[in-house]
Amino acid sequence: MRFKLLAVLTAAASLAAAILITTGAGKADAVPPTIPLQISNNSGRADPVYIYNLGTNLSTGQQGWADAAGTFHPWPAGGNPPTPAPDASIPGPANGQSITIQMPKFSGRVYFSYGQKLVFKLTTGGLVQPAVQNPSDPNRDIVFNWTEYTLNDSGIWINSTQVDMFSAPYAVGVQQADGATKNTGHLKPGGYTGFFNALRSQPGGWANLIQTKSDGTVLRALAPTYGVEIGALPANVMDDYVNRVFSKYSSETLTVTPFADQPNTKYYGRVAGNVMNFTSSSGAVVTSFQKPDASSIFGCHKLLDAPNDLVRGPISRTLCAGYNRSTLLVNPNQPDTSSANFYLDAVTNHYARKIHAQMADGKAYAFAFDDVGNHESLVHDGNPQRAYITLDPFN
Repeated sequence: MRFKLLAVLTAAASLAAAILITTGAGKADAVPPTIPLQISNNSGRADPVYIYNLGTNLSTGQQGWADAAGTFHPWPAGGNPPTPAPDASIPGPANGQSITIQMPKFSGRVYFSYGQKLVFKLTTGGLVQPAVQNPSDPNRDIVFNWTEYTLNDSGIWINSTQVDMFSAPYAVGVQQADGATKNTGHLKPGGYTGFFNALRSQPGGWANLIQTKSDGTVLRALAPTYGVEIGALPANVMDDYVNRVFSKYSSETLTVTPFADQPNTKYYGRVAGNVMNFTSSSGAVVTSFQKPDASSIFGCHKLLDAPNDLVRGPISRTLCAGYNRSTLLVNPNQPDTSSANFYLDAVTNHYARKIHAQMADGKAYAFAFDDVGNHESLVHDGNPQRAYITLDPFN
């Protein structure tokens, strides 16, 4: 059996961590060791719900899980082959009910599953998390999802995410010190069904992203990154767009201004010999990109790797957003932060397009760098009084 070993900080959670480093919002003494997390079940389902709070203890760097009281438990040593992890599940609320647990200072995920507990295992390298693109993954036929969050001395960053899959609908929120709340992640009425219907009707293999049980019950739609990986989506699905981009910028210049607060920091891209070279204002080449394939685009990795630096990473993030949203041909100045130009080309990330179309506020983490231009489903507060996860209806 092939397991997927994930770092505790996934792409979106890593972005939240990066945000907290640069903002420094909130006072160090404003956030207590734990805050309440209220989980409300508005799903309309009769299945029992199981909650898991898994992540990294920010005070020690240890990986583990938190119980309902917010007490941290480090994972024991794993094995090869992987060994069962301790049962970290917390009984969730019944339909129409809410529970409140304590959220500690973590960077990690809150999972929730319907009907069955999730299967977690431990290797010598850490926690093995569900990888349902693998048909033999033990969680493949379980309906589940997760939110990602960072809670530290500077506050909370919590998001809904579809970077890996679109599945059980939910929203996240936070209560501020003045009692006001802000939230994100809710679908429009009918948005769950609307998304799957739209994906089924999209030609070109996109319907193959949908996973069902043997009786036809919908489980989820895989992100196109995994669709390409398992052959459900053609590996050349983005080639036509990439070829047009490289053709355009062989005779024109692509200008990237990666930092909104640094408008004078610009990089200039030109294609030569099937390589896009970026130069600084002085004319020096600072980084180069080969033609990205669909996997690199959808995953924002490989040929579009984004290291945590001040040059290649920010340029790559901008390119990744431009390819996924298909804005690189209509705007030579990137990032294009207005959604008016997003997803208009016939060759685009239709998974992301259809998710954003069904979100009540238009915001989502449909790919790793969906935060470029602030289009991500993330809420932050420097002095949070309470966090929320709302399990929404499957309609």
